[in-house]
Amino acid sequence: MLIVEDQPKLAALLARGLREEGHAADVAGGGEDALWMAPAAPYDAIVLDIMLPGIDGLETCRRLRQHGVWTPVLMLTARDAIDDRITGLDAGADDYLTKPFSFDELLARLRALTRRTPAERPVTVEVGDLRLDPAAHRAWRGKKELDLSAKEFALLELLMRRPGSVLSRGQLLEGAWDMAYERRSNIVDVYIRHLREKIDRPFGSDTIETVRGVGYRLKEHA
Repeated sequence: MLIVEDQPKLAALLARGLREEGHAADVAGGGEDALWMAPAAPYDAIVLDIMLPGIDGLETCRRLRQHGVWTPVLMLTARDAIDDRITGLDAGADDYLTKPFSFDELLARLRALTRRTPAERPVTVEVGDLRLDPAAHRAWRGKKELDLSAKEFALLELLMRRPGSVLSRGQLLEGAWDMAYERRSNIVDVYIRHLREKIDRPFGSDTIETVRGVGYRLKEHA
């Protein structure tokens, strides 16, 4: 998730809450940062405050859409007039949440937005006998449900969405953690090992391949 919010305290609270729910969360302090960050990573959704210094949220959203960034956008604002909501939606936003708001409602709206994304992000992802439901945060190997931590689930989803493709450690870090994470850490290798212990070893499988010096790949026919 990308959070575009100029109030540091609110941005930090949102980021922490999303990370506790298992999401990677990056923070942009203004529209200018959002314009280069949003196209740079495959975000599932953007939480965008309207009242930003410099380029406001409405103009930021318009520019993102003009540049072909169709990531779902949830607008945050203190304005609750109908005309303001219409303006936000007309600027390209997908949903609108008025401050103050419940964090649980924010999560529910983000789940709804990600379920409405285009066909290339199906509700259920399947590779071989692996099946993953991002909205319900559940995964199975055959008929056996897998007990995965939030980070293990995030890594598996990244690999399953690009079967047969090699994902570098940097790509996995950006997708499952956030941009501030220390790239030199071996955390990806540690979690891949944990993931193998849960999705491969009990089933006598060898689904996740190590591509020496590059990264990891999920076999297309897992």
